[in-house]
Amino acid sequence: MTVTVPPSTFTVERGRVRLFAQVIGERGTVHDDLDVARAAGHPDLLVPPTFFYSVEIEDPEGFAFLADLGVRPDETILHGEQRFTYLADVHAGDTLLVEPRVGSVQPKKGGAMLMVERLSEFRRDGELVARGTTTLVILRREESA
Repeated sequence: MTVTVPPSTFTVERGRVRLFAQVIGERGTVHDDLDVARAAGHPDLLVPPTFFYSVEIEDPEGFAFLADLGVRPDETILHGEQRFTYLADVHAGDTLLVEPRVGSVQPKKGGAMLMVERLSEFRRDGELVARGTTTLVILRREESA
């Protein structure tokens, strides 16, 4: 079965980067202080680690593909794991194209769980700047007879 996940585009907003950085405890750094970022040679605030996941989960269509896998709305979906590989710095003001796809789909525990891997590539002007892997754990509910 081929499952598609639509690409999306977003512009990294300075205020959002600053807020995210402060929430994860990055205060007075290249992630939340424009003067510090520029003094370190950055054109704007540097996107902190894991920032991209917060963008992905806000995309209303980003997880619609789960229905194509037979996941029902009453099933529990857990965030199992998140990994990123960064290939270039990303800053506030950059516009990125997110190209997600479904990696592996593996039933576990005799079908009581489903492990779904979503792979994403982040591009700026065609340049690959990061890769992300999200593992979702779906706790399957038995269908009513």
